[in-house]
Amino acid sequence: MSGNRSAMKRVRTDAEKYLRNRARKATLKTLEKNFRTAVEAKDKEKSAELGKECFSKLDKAAKVGTIPKNKASNKKSQISKLLQAL
Repeated sequence: MSGNRSAMKRVRTDAEKYLRNRARKATLKTLEKNFRTAVEAKDKEKSAELGKECFSKLDKAAKVGTIPKNKASNKKSQISKLLQAL
């Protein structure tokens, strides 16, 4: 790696972005897992609440570039199908 200032700054900012994205993805996975657990338990109220929160977090993650927009759209579609099945 070059030792110039801009390259060193890029390494630092990439590391920060990597950690932020990892945390955001972990949150998404946890929310989806909790949502699916609520659906399996047939808890309509909790499922609806978690589904709404998942939608919001997916939109935010896609907006800032953590995940692709199509992936967010596909996940939202899966969630709404599960909600409709209840």
